Amino acid sequence: MNQCISIFYITVIVFVTEYTKALENGLVRTPPMGWLSWERFRCNTDCKNDPDNCISERLFQVMADLLITEGYAAAGYEYVNVDDCWLEKHRSPNGQLIADRSRFPSGMRALSDYIHSKGLKFGIYEDYGNYTCAGYPGIIGHQYEDARLFADWKVDYVKLDGCYAFPHEMEKGYSEFQDILNKTGRPMVFSCSWPVYQIYAGIRPNYTSIKENCNLWRNYDDVQDSWVSVESIIDYYGNNQDLIAPNSGPGHWNDPDMLIVGNFGLSYDQAKTQFAIWSILAAPLLMSVDLRTIRPEFKEILLNRKIIAVDQDPLGIQGRRIYKHRGIEIWSRPINPIVGTFYSYAIAFVNRRADGTPSDISVTLKELGLISLNGYVVEDLYENVDYGILYPSTKIKVKVNPSGVVMLKAEVYVDAKYPNSYKYVFSL
Repeated sequence: MNQCISIFYITVIVFVTEYTKALENGLVRTPPMGWLSWERFRCNTDCKNDPDNCISERLFQVMADLLITEGYAAAGYEYVNVDDCWLEKHRSPNGQLIADRSRFPSGMRALSDYIHSKGLKFGIYEDYGNYTCAGYPGIIGHQYEDARLFADWKVDYVKLDGCYAFPHEMEKGYSEFQDILNKTGRPMVFSCSWPVYQIYAGIRPNYTSIKENCNLWRNYDDVQDSWVSVESIIDYYGNNQDLIAPNSGPGHWNDPDMLIVGNFGLSYDQAKTQFAIWSILAAPLLMSVDLRTIRPEFKEILLNRKIIAVDQDPLGIQGRRIYKHRGIEIWSRPINPIVGTFYSYAIAFVNRRADGTPSDISVTLKELGLISLNGYVVEDLYENVDYGILYPSTKIKVKVNPSGVVMLKAEVYVDAKYPNSYKYVFSL
C-alpha cells in the first residue's frame, strides 16, 4: 500500500538576497553550464591501450563536437573544461607549463582554438599548491607567467584546486591570483576550491572574501559515481544552508560539483533527483559523462529545458530545503516572474526512502509559502503536466518514487484582463 504523508506545517522561509560586495568581472551571471572530464575519465593517461578514453586533445575535441551535434550547446552547455592530468610532469627550462606532448601534440592553444571554432568556451585546470592533486606542476612561484599563458591560450575558465597547499594561506593566495588573472585583460571565470580545503582543516572560510574573488567555489567533497555520494552532498547543502545559500548570486555561485547523470552509479530516478536539486541550488551544471554512449533517457534529463530554465533563472537566488521528515524532503527556490511582492517558485518533492514503494505527499500551496490569492499556474517539469491555476488553499498530492523526485513550477498568475488587480496577503 502506498504511504501517504500529509504535511500539516512547513516553515515558510523568507528568501532575502544579500547585496554585499562580490566579484564583478561580468561573467557567469547565471550558473555556468558545460562538460568536464574529471569524474568520468579521471586521470586516465594510457592512450596506448585506451586511446578513446584517455585524457587527450582527441577526447576534448570529440566531446566539443557532441555538445554541438547532440543539442547540448543549444540547451546552454557551453564550456569544455580540461581537468587534471593534462600536463607534462615538469615545466620547461624557462619555467613554462607544457601540455603532455604525446596526448596533446597540437598544444593547448590549438585545442582552445578548436573549441572556440565550435562557438564553445575553453576551461583549464591548475592547482594553487606545489603540485596538482595528481602530481603535476602547480602554480606556486609561477602565478604571473601561468596567468599570462592562460590568456595567450585564450582560456575562458580557470579551475584552481588546492592540493599540496597550506589552507591558511589560501585566502591571500587565491585573491592574489584572481587579481593577476584580471590584469591579463582576458575575461576568465575563476573557479575556486579554497573553502573546501579550509573546512577540511577546521578553518571557517571568509565568504565575504570568497565572493569578492571567485565566480564559483566548492564547499564539500568531490562527487563520486554513487547515490551515496550525491545524497551526502544534498545533506551538506541542506544542513548548512543558512551559512551557504546567502553567498550565492549572479556572478558568484556555490558549486556542489559535477553532474554524474548518465554514468554508472545512479538509477534513472536518482539521476532526475540530482538534476532537480542542482537546479534548485542554482548550481553550475557541469556534466561529466561520456556523451558518446549516454543512454537516451539520461540525455533527456540533461536536456530538460524547463529545469535548465530554473537553474538559469536570472534572479540567481539559491533555493533551500524547507521540509524534512521521515525520509521526505521539500526544496523550494524563488524564481521569476515576480508580481507585486509575490515570487514564483520551483518546488522539488524528494523521497529519500528506500522501502520499495512510492510515497504520496499531500500539501497545500499555502503550506509551501505560496500565498498569492490570485493563484499560481502549476506545471510538472518532468512529466510536462499542466495543473492549471491553483490557489493557496488548494491541496496538491504527488507520488514520488523511492530516491526519486517530483518537480513543479508554480508561476504567479496575473489575470490578463486585470493585470494590476492584485490582492496582497502579508501573513499566513
